[in-house]
Amino acid sequence: MESPTLTQQAANNTKEQFANSPDLQSELENAIIAAYDAHTLMSTQALDSKAVQQALKDILLNHALLWEALRAKATESPAR
Repeated sequence: MESPTLTQQAANNTKEQFANSPDLQSELENAIIAAYDAHTLMSTQALDSKAVQQALKDILLNHALLWEALRAKATESPAR
């Protein structure tokens, strides 16, 4: 969380005092909303674009090693 107000409060207060700051609650809510908005926008863009979907599939298969991870998981535990 990037917040000059919270940074200053963390520097000048105990952890307990900081945890009770009303600014912490509002900054947390703002961060959650910002993350939600960003994920919603990205999801909409991905759903609306076959090119984005293909790029995501490429990343999952060739860089994140999705197939290898799932195959390893399947061989570690018996099928149900």
